[in-house]
Amino acid sequence: MDLIQIVALGIIQGLTEFLPVSSSAHLVLISIVLGWKDQGLLMDVAAHAGSLVAVVVYFRKELQEMIRAMLNPGAQENQETLHLISGIIMATVPIVFTGLLLADFIELHLRSANVIATTTIVFALFLAYADRTGKELNDEYKLCWKGILFIGVAQIFALIPGASRSGVTMTAGLMMGLTKVAAARLSFLLSIPAILAAISYKSMQLMSYQLDMDTTAVFSVFALSGIVAYLCIKVFVRLVNIVGMMPFVIYRLVLGVLLFAFI
Repeated sequence: MDLIQIVALGIIQGLTEFLPVSSSAHLVLISIVLGWKDQGLLMDVAAHAGSLVAVVVYFRKELQEMIRAMLNPGAQENQETLHLISGIIMATVPIVFTGLLLADFIELHLRSANVIATTTIVFALFLAYADRTGKELNDEYKLCWKGILFIGVAQIFALIPGASRSGVTMTAGLMMGLTKVAAARLSFLLSIPAILAAISYKSMQLMSYQLDMDTTAVFSVFALSGIVAYLCIKVFVRLVNIVGMMPFVIYRLVLGVLLFAFI
């Protein structure tokens, strides 16, 4: 990978992991336009690891509260936090189980440019519907079990390239009555176990490869992805109530059309 490709990978991963757009669509479009080859598993792991560090650093206070709540589960003031922890676990199980079950099928049959372009557009329309019809009544701590289950099942669709995990979870959260900020925060919190599972799975795959590692390139992708991801989370949480989801819907529709045009 040359310098431009390293920088592009880090920025795209940092931005698209948490914004309700599709990282797959961006990477496919760039590879078609510029003729870049797939970045490979090692760079993928490095980019995801950077995003994981970013979201953990951003939610460090909330994660500390979760640890304290688990150490003292009987305290009344910890019940909302424990409910959120249980919800994150419950909503994560479907995507992890389905991902392990269908990983090979998805890699072989769903990573085509046509599929990615289609899902980029289709799930943008779902996001638009949720943005317009969502009641915005609750925060992430007050989400009912029905809502948690719905978000968990919806997150399975994020396994389809082009759907966008953050986009799917924000859409489902808005449909279940979360405010825009709460839907974003829950989506980011759900990314922690999801990214960790993806890194673990890809790291196990790497064990079977003879790696010729460019340490500087790997660290650059990791650092750039982490810095961009942290800034992205911080800005998005502050601005989502002002800008809403429609700018991202429009962006996704344009991106999907461009993909079809280049295909």
